[in-house]
Amino acid sequence: MIDALANAVGLGVYDPQFWMPLLFLGFFFLVIVAGTVLDGFDIGVGCLSLIAPDLLRPRMLSLLSPWRDANEYWLFLGMGLFITAFPKAWGPVMGSLYLPLCGLALGVMLRSVSFEMRLRAPAELQAKWQMAFGVGSLITAFVHGLLLAKVVVSFSQGAGYFWFGIFMGFCAVAAYVLLGASWLIMREAGELRARAVRWGSLAVRWFAAGAIGASVVLALANAGVLLKWSEGINRMVVLALWGMLLLCFVSIEMCLQRMINSSYRTTALPFLLTLLVFLAVLLGLAFSFFPFLVLDEITIWDAAASVTVLRIILAAAVVAIPILFVFNIWVYWGMFGLSRPPVPPDYKR
Repeated sequence: MIDALANAVGLGVYDPQFWMPLLFLGFFFLVIVAGTVLDGFDIGVGCLSLIAPDLLRPRMLSLLSPWRDANEYWLFLGMGLFITAFPKAWGPVMGSLYLPLCGLALGVMLRSVSFEMRLRAPAELQAKWQMAFGVGSLITAFVHGLLLAKVVVSFSQGAGYFWFGIFMGFCAVAAYVLLGASWLIMREAGELRARAVRWGSLAVRWFAAGAIGASVVLALANAGVLLKWSEGINRMVVLALWGMLLLCFVSIEMCLQRMINSSYRTTALPFLLTLLVFLAVLLGLAFSFFPFLVLDEITIWDAAASVTVLRIILAAAVVAIPILFVFNIWVYWGMFGLSRPPVPPDYKR
């Protein structure tokens, strides 16, 4: 397969001009996965804070505090990697996604500023900053759906594509709400957990509808993708992926319904299954688009920087990636399991 791909682009398998863009595409995909998942539960909890009772909002945001700083850099890391490693695709992508990216910047800025100001504002203003954080989270989640819709239809314009973008925006909000709700189910007990179960049960079907809608439109809008899905062993891969998605969605639904009707056993299962769904959706998109950055127009080799520049970036990545890997394991290790309040010090000693 690698030999055939190298021959198709007219390069040797061991030519740095061939394998280095592939390597950086892998880095870029990992950053997208990390940003979507690790910042995703943060976004979902922020959206849910808009509809949560006033008494529960401070607790919901305090649960996010250990990871807020770590969550913020994924977007900037991904954009920096894309610009430096694939500079020739930045112009076409930015020109087509200018308005959604501006909306994303607005949402991210509002989230960051309001979260920090909430900690420093007078008591009478903290509720307003909490509301601003929720609005920023809602904007960020909705714009993610718009961006996905624009990419799926290859930046096409028209009334139908517009409404498809709106639909995908709402489905993206539902996806992040499900991720945030399932994380709260795992992390917190009592009223907040009970409400999170209800929120998650309302969001799961909209998430499934968005995954189906994106897949159908992607296949109908691009004959090459449909052909890729249906030829040879790819057909079995796609069917297996869809079977796994269906099983995960049904399992999440059943698990949440059991929590509503009977017990709260296996509280981590909805979160783990939701993570698996996110990963499967991103893998499906990557499989469908590869080796293009702009579908049917710009491949990763067309967009890649020179080998000299890629070598400089790779040298920096060799140093930075192990540090990032260790740091993120250390930081995110505590995001699983039930949250426990800190033990106060014993001042009598």
